[in-house]
This record gives sequence, C-alpha cells and structure tokens, in this order.
Amino acid sequence: MPMPSAPDKNRRPGAPESRLTQLVEAARYIETHAEERLTLRELAGQVGLSPSRFQRVFKAAFGVSPKAYQDAVRMKRFKTALKEGDDVTGAIFSAGFGSLSRVYGERVRNIGMTPGAYRAGGAGETIAYASRETALGALLMAATGRGVAFVQFGEDPEALLEQLRREFPNADLVASEAQDAPELDAWITALDAHLAGSAPRPELPLDLRGTAFQMKVWRFLLSVEDGDVISYGELAAGIEQPGAARAVASACAANRVAVLVPCHRVLRGDGGLGGYRWGLERKRALLDAERK
Repeated sequence: MPMPSAPDKNRRPGAPESRLTQLVEAARYIETHAEERLTLRELAGQVGLSPSRFQRVFKAAFGVSPKAYQDAVRMKRFKTALKEGDDVTGAIFSAGFGSLSRVYGERVRNIGMTPGAYRAGGAGETIAYASRETALGALLMAATGRGVAFVQFGEDPEALLEQLRREFPNADLVASEAQDAPELDAWITALDAHLAGSAPRPELPLDLRGTAFQMKVWRFLLSVEDGDVISYGELAAGIEQPGAARAVASACAANRVAVLVPCHRVLRGDGGLGGYRWGLERKRALLDAERK
C-alpha cells in the first residue's frame, strides 16, 4: 500500500495533513510490529483518538481497518516465508499468526450468507453440532462446511439442540463424532479452554448469517480486541450509522455466535452492562476474565 507524502511541518497540530502524518506513522508502527498483539485502544492512543474514531479515520485514509491492515502485512510475510523455503508451521509463527486457523480463518470469517440463503433456514445443508459443559454452563456449537454458525449457552444440551433446530429448521442436523468432524471437536475444545481461563479466545472460521445491517455490526465487533469494550453509541458510529444505537443493540441481541462474535464487549454509554442474550452473569464473567 503506497504511503502518502509527509505534509508541511509548519501546519498547525490537528490540521488534516497533521492527522494524516499520524495515521501514516500508525500504519508504519503496525508494519514493524505486525507479529505482536496490537489493540485498537493502543493504536488509537498513539494518535490521541478514541478507538472508534481511530477505526473510522484509519479506514478512511487507507481503505481498510487497522486489524485488516495488520492481517495483510502478516499474510505478506507468511507468503514470503513460504517462498524462502520455510515449512508451513514455521511460516505461520514467523508471520505472527499464532495458529493455522488464523491464517485461513480471516478470509472465511468475512463471508456472510445471502438474504435468500438466510431465509431458507439451512435448506440443503448439513450442520454438525457438539455440546460441552463449560465454566459458564452448557454450550452447544454447530458448524457448516464454511465455519461456526451457532454457539449458544443454555440450561441443558437438549434445550440448546431445540434452539438450533429453530434457528435452522430446514437443515440436516448431525451430532458430531470426532472422526467425521474433527475440526468441530477441536474448536469446541478450544473455546471451552478459553472459557475456563486457560487459553486465549480461539480465532475460528465463522459462517455468519443475518441481515445486511446485522452483518455490519457483527463484523465490526470482530475488530474489538480482547480486554477492550465499546458503547452501543460507539459501535453505531463505528459502522457509520451514529443514530442507530438501538438498532445496534438489537443486532447484538440477534447474534447466534456467543463469544466468538464478542457482543459481550458492548456496554451502555454510562458504563453499565446493558443487556446480554445469555444473561448478565455470563457477560460479567467474560468481561472480568478478559480484563485479567
């Protein structure tokens, strides 16, 4: 990505050219620290902006979000390492991805279903599912060939399976056996480890299904880093619809993929927890664990 030229140093601070210089410096910082975990709050602090404001002006300047910019740098390093003879595992870690799922998951996680497929309720699809008792109660995860389409907490596996049937009434639901769906078994194990506090949140391929507005909200939530929180208003501003805070809250409530699409990181403007589809106790537990 070509860098814009530096502006006149005599320009007053805060002028558009001065801001552009700061954004260029932030982009170069991302390039030189691409292998590290860079939070939106950390990058925004270097420019003196709020995370949501930084997200908007960075994307306006470079055409992509800071996270997408970092992923592009990592992918370039990954391909270079492979060309230079590194094995796949070595190239993954030298590029800063940390796992195979992060190399291939980023592209898949941006794929949403068409409105027609969404309304079809999973017709013609096979969806594998598995349940697990976790630190936050019963959890059921389900996945298509594209990725995880359903992660929900509940009172018991039977009730969760009935919820899955309601979400995808026309799909062929198949209980996972490890030999038939090893990825799903590994994914739910990784998420269980995260909920128990012994592992970071796994970066898994997602098969998100929703309206165009819901997809914008969920995709923005994927850019909110572990340990960070934003308000419903900041989330609405982040998708360039600053008057849509209530609609944003409704989109969060419609999220089918708990934790992996981190709607628990959205708070009220006064810092209160707000709502959470799977209960405020779970929301508080998730936030407390991430703050640690």
